[in-house]
Amino acid sequence: MARTQLTLAALATSAVPGLDVAYARKHSAGAHGLFDSALVIDKAGRALIICVPTSQSAETEQSADLVALRALTTGNRSRLPFDVPEYVGQTPIQGTRAVVYELLAGDSFDADALTGHEGVAGSIGRAIAAIHSLPSAFIGTAGLPQQSAEQCRKDAIDLIDRAASTGYLPAALLRRWEQGTDDEALWQFAPAVVHGSMSADSILITDDAVSGILGWSGLAVGDPARDLHWLLAARGDAAELAIDTYSSTRQGSDTHITQRAMLYAELELARWLLHGSSSHDQSIVDDAVAMLDGLVDTVHSHTQQPLSPETGPIMSVGDVENMLDHMPRAARDYDQHAAMHTDSYNFSGLTADSDRDDADSDDANTGANAPDQAARRSDSE
Repeated sequence: MARTQLTLAALATSAVPGLDVAYARKHSAGAHGLFDSALVIDKAGRALIICVPTSQSAETEQSADLVALRALTTGNRSRLPFDVPEYVGQTPIQGTRAVVYELLAGDSFDADALTGHEGVAGSIGRAIAAIHSLPSAFIGTAGLPQQSAEQCRKDAIDLIDRAASTGYLPAALLRRWEQGTDDEALWQFAPAVVHGSMSADSILITDDAVSGILGWSGLAVGDPARDLHWLLAARGDAAELAIDTYSSTRQGSDTHITQRAMLYAELELARWLLHGSSSHDQSIVDDAVAMLDGLVDTVHSHTQQPLSPETGPIMSVGDVENMLDHMPRAARDYDQHAAMHTDSYNFSGLTADSDRDDADSDDANTGANAPDQAARRSDSE
């Protein structure tokens, strides 16, 4: 049974010495999720979020997020043009722990809305570029994952092999994805600090600009294309601007980043298939198979847009977006990373599958400063 806001408020006072709670309410959209969470306001008007994991996978996710937030020191945060959640305190509860965070200012929107506004889209591009421009030494110091370009490639190959082993992966997609992973030119890039589980739900917006980014459990050194694939699948008119702004801000030589981002976007369907297979949920398997079949139709009708730059012309961002725009909508809707500040979400941890050799884990991240802002986000979701 979900914990009440009164129980969670009491836990908050235990986690944060001297906290004098004036107001508390569940931070929920009305469904069961990986965390029991509540918004807590103290008598000084300070807004906090308390989260209690409801499963082992949620506790693991919370632990990874705490390690990442500690690694993001004041110096690292000063290099970012947005806020990152602040850890406030924790207390044990029934074999797990309740963790309290500062509530960040900002509102959440879906991917199409975020990429439908030029100012917001440009801000997103700059925000992601700022993450990728962080000096990487702190990642190793914190014991966080560090992957070379070749390791990123091997992870993609492993994911494809596991999807193929289910017997449900269409031969056309297997060939297409193998073509992409076989092309050495595609994987010539400099690894960078990456958020690791970036999605629309990671982003908070204030005054048409990114004001906060949540859900840092995937923080690592890896392929920067992993943080961009969700932008390619968005339908907002300014999605291309977000990618262009990112590229111009970084001024790098990663000329094939959009091809890899497209590969990662397509591989989300493979993760969905593996999730259904490993959880023995035939309805998920059937859904994944239908979306994979739809993707086959899409790539057959866009044969001039291969993943491998060596087998055809290099696509513009607009070309990639046009192709992914034909992907079955459901394929793009499941890849969400809900705020860990919210108790009501239970999305599959599909992105984590590439970082952990596990196809059935679940994701939930951190969340957003005024009570009315929190209420708007929770109610709208």
